[in-house]
Amino acid sequence: MNPRNNAGLRHLFGVFFLCLFSVGVFAETSIAILDFELKDLTLAPRIPAEIERTAGIKAMLEGELKRAGYKIVSVDLDAQHEANAGFGYLFDHSDIAAELAKKAGAEYVLVGRLHKPSFLFAYIMGHLVRVSDGQLIGNYISETKGGAKKLTLKGVESLAVKIDKDLDNIYTPPPPSRKVGLSDTSEKKQ
Repeated sequence: MNPRNNAGLRHLFGVFFLCLFSVGVFAETSIAILDFELKDLTLAPRIPAEIERTAGIKAMLEGELKRAGYKIVSVDLDAQHEANAGFGYLFDHSDIAAELAKKAGAEYVLVGRLHKPSFLFAYIMGHLVRVSDGQLIGNYISETKGGAKKLTLKGVESLAVKIDKDLDNIYTPPPPSRKVGLSDTSEKKQ
């Protein structure tokens, strides 16, 4: 019996390989995102607006990655605080962050920081760690100008693009919002 001539066998092999491919496509990559910390080097550090902005970055990033198809895994906040031996500890110790995420059942963990050296700009920073071996696989920085929520969101979208590029490459950021400018409202001269 020649499999090339047997249409039934070809069809069966085709279905088999399609099923194998489909299992890989529908498997969700799971990510735990730890609370972002604020490193404020300005002359008026840790003002309430910056603390609130920093606290909101995690939720924004979770929303962007969830929209792209990633599974977001929660890490117990008390466990995170207990593992954090001091400012920057989890950011600098990928192995400890990986242990936290492993207990929660995640494949990857992102440890983040909002670094604010000036009132004019800040950096949203992230370390992506593979949980299975505690290896840092991505070090990301997205610059934001000013503190407006929409600007922070653009920085978070930029961070999501960078994370996704190292993982599944499935994220498409939303298109920029279009505002009518002065040139659009002026009448054309004849």
